[in-house]
Amino acid sequence: MSTLAPLRLLREPWNASEGNQSNATAGAGGAWCQGLDVPNELFLTLGLVSLVENLLVVAAILKNRNLHSPMYYFICCLAVSDMLVSVSNLAETLFMLLMEHGVLVIHASIIRHMDNIIDMLICSSVVSSLSFLGVIAVDRYITIFYALRYHSIMTLQRAVVTMASVWLASTVSSTVFITYYRNNAILLCLIGFFLFMLILMLVLYIHMFALARHHLRSISSQQKHPTVYRTSSLKGAVTLTILLGVFFICWGPFFFHLILIVTCPTNPFCTCFFGYFNLFLILIICNSVVDPLIYAFRSQELRRTLREVVLCSW
Repeated sequence: MSTLAPLRLLREPWNASEGNQSNATAGAGGAWCQGLDVPNELFLTLGLVSLVENLLVVAAILKNRNLHSPMYYFICCLAVSDMLVSVSNLAETLFMLLMEHGVLVIHASIIRHMDNIIDMLICSSVVSSLSFLGVIAVDRYITIFYALRYHSIMTLQRAVVTMASVWLASTVSSTVFITYYRNNAILLCLIGFFLFMLILMLVLYIHMFALARHHLRSISSQQKHPTVYRTSSLKGAVTLTILLGVFFICWGPFFFHLILIVTCPTNPFCTCFFGYFNLFLILIICNSVVDPLIYAFRSQELRRTLREVVLCSW
């Protein structure tokens, strides 16, 4: 290996020989089998935007004591997870650009070690990001359905334990993955984890939307304002669609890629799909850009603090 490659362990199946893969690609035909070459500059730009956004979120939450609550701590951890995606992507892209232009010359063995470290960072950030998205959904669920008991259920101590557990599990799982990545059971665990988070968020958010819709219907029937009910209902449906849609669009292709690696590593059409792996990584980085807009910047208090942070009024 002479160059760094983002998540090289997942780029293509390890149980299919190079000859078989090239034959399968040739046999599949079609322009779409050529794959997609994403410029390094795009990775660099998106990584920088995501890094700045999430740094602002972390700085705002740390600055404003009114935001020192479990919900915002979870959002802060999500921002840190997204920052890990950005930092690992930026580091790798910079190394690739420097090596391509002959500015940096590194021995092949060192490059392999760098690949392992960066892959571990990316895997850890993937697991932690998915975990905190699920934790935020559970926190919101408790806020709505157990509003009077929320502060006794989600205490600061339990929030800290939850955050520490997620970070520990993410670190351990990424280490195990890098060590045993050739085992399909590892990929199946990762795919199962994604499906679990998708179903968890789907069930919780739909249940929350159904409750809000029921309350709005009750209020509308008492006050006889059906237009307000329909407008609020539509707004809630749009919010739910955005939350779940962004999650599925950004993460779905990457995990579908993993499913194909396990189920059809030598199939011609699957092999063609593997050529778009860089696009799937771009979508994950885009998710890091969009997360602050969905989970953080919608808070008026946080937006006010962000303005103070940007204007350096500490």
